[in-house]
Amino acid sequence: MKQTIIFTFLAVTFLAACNSKDRTEPDDTPTSGVITIAVDESLAPIVQEEIAVFESIYKEAGIVPRFSGETETINRLLHDSTWLAITTRPLTPEETAYMNQKKLFPKAVKVATDAIALIINRQNRDSLIGMPALKDILTGKIRNWDELSPRNPSTPIEVVFDNPNSSTVRYAIDSICGGEKLSGHLQAEQSNRAVLDYVSKTPGALGIVGVNRVSNPADSTSMSFIDNIRVMAVSRYQEATPANSFKPYQAYIALGDYPMTRPVYLLLSEPRMGLASGFTSFVAGDRGQRIILKSGLLPATQPLRIVNIK
Repeated sequence: MKQTIIFTFLAVTFLAACNSKDRTEPDDTPTSGVITIAVDESLAPIVQEEIAVFESIYKEAGIVPRFSGETETINRLLHDSTWLAITTRPLTPEETAYMNQKKLFPKAVKVATDAIALIINRQNRDSLIGMPALKDILTGKIRNWDELSPRNPSTPIEVVFDNPNSSTVRYAIDSICGGEKLSGHLQAEQSNRAVLDYVSKTPGALGIVGVNRVSNPADSTSMSFIDNIRVMAVSRYQEATPANSFKPYQAYIALGDYPMTRPVYLLLSEPRMGLASGFTSFVAGDRGQRIILKSGLLPATQPLRIVNIK
């Protein structure tokens, strides 16, 4: 069910670890055992693929992902519900200090660069947008499609996010709007999948999701997206043109042409070499990085070969 976003990010309430702890005594190794990890829901497709390959190699390993918004994902790490969280930001100094007080010293391992994709209904004729105009939409200064172009219909722009406490909402506030408050007219679904469904059925919708959610898994070149929605090309400039606007293809992310990117981190707090450490090493290693390369995200260490992309 859709809900109005409340743009108030509550400070993390540091509950006593004993109230939320669901770990058992460690009996896992880097390649065996069963653990639960916390994952930003916008990264679900790539994490599921990494887990599937890891478990196919290490038959005695079981990794159970818990998908949620960014706030809950981070809280699960802070409250000792998991040794590993996969997010698009590192811990803050305050969060790190809190972990250190418990004799835990988390490390952030960057494994990829993700991008934020703007998706529209297939009936929408608009295909380009500049970052200044996007900021005006998110802050409520632009409300209708014809304010972007006179060729567009005079219908409301229905902006929809995945979750009120998601990493995409935080990115919109911090990186797109420069800390300005978002419009109260924006909406949120309960997941990225729900955003895709809403946009595919709503001609005036503008969805904001992680690019991993719209990459075409059947395209090994990472140069196409799923076909039930359209992905907009984004320009850094006020006047968006075909020459200065780019879609979130892997190559444009690598070259720095696409303006909305974010890192992907594995936040590991495990004090011993258990399964969380083993999975982290796998994702950061050659095999895991090749999976990221194939997904359309930009791997942190795997080289990318770019050939005549425009």
